[in-house]
Amino acid sequence: MNAPPPLVLVVEDEPPMRKFLRAALTAQGYRVLEAESAKGAIIAATTHNPEVILLDLGLPDGDGLDLARQIREWSGVPIIVISARGREDDKVAALDLGADDYLTKPFGVSELLARIRVALRHAVQSASPEASVLDVGPLHLDMARRAVLVAGEEVHLTPIEYRLLTLLARNAGKVLTHRQLLTEVWGPSYAGETHYLRVFMAQLRRKVEPDPARPRIFLTEPGVGYRMRDS
Repeated sequence: MNAPPPLVLVVEDEPPMRKFLRAALTAQGYRVLEAESAKGAIIAATTHNPEVILLDLGLPDGDGLDLARQIREWSGVPIIVISARGREDDKVAALDLGADDYLTKPFGVSELLARIRVALRHAVQSASPEASVLDVGPLHLDMARRAVLVAGEEVHLTPIEYRLLTLLARNAGKVLTHRQLLTEVWGPSYAGETHYLRVFMAQLRRKVEPDPARPRIFLTEPGVGYRMRDS
């Protein structure tokens, strides 16, 4: 028996945007559940167990950031923020609170669908035993052996570089904020030291990227953080 298609919860108070999202998602075979408010979203999320949540930040009965924080207290479901707020601090706040991705309105259907596919893949990877091998472009990472190969040649990384690489690899396809990376790799007291991250990302790119000046593996999300390609 085939599994039902993924259920997407759309949390959006504007009827035209809900209509647009419903049409785009159902055309691709997704099941769609809708909520117009934070209260409705909590009821829908706890009752129907969606595989992905598309979350608008401007809701009539509360801020989407607060809703993301509430959902993260009890669920690991991927949350993709869709908002007209394009400021970097809004993106950082949403991602730091547990959102998996952020799309600024207006956005194209193909971009939305790509982000959903990445979120679903990441959710499957997180639920299954941790993969010990990752291949992205010329990079081959074997976490069990702590081996890093680029185009078949073993590359030596410092302990910090290796921790940074494996953190990005375990979250491949997901945006990690500067604060998340600094806290995980260096510790909570370094959460504001973004220059540390810039220096080590530059070093990592020089060792791994075929063309460090035009990175294709470690992608920069300006003002927000970094994302590692997942394929």
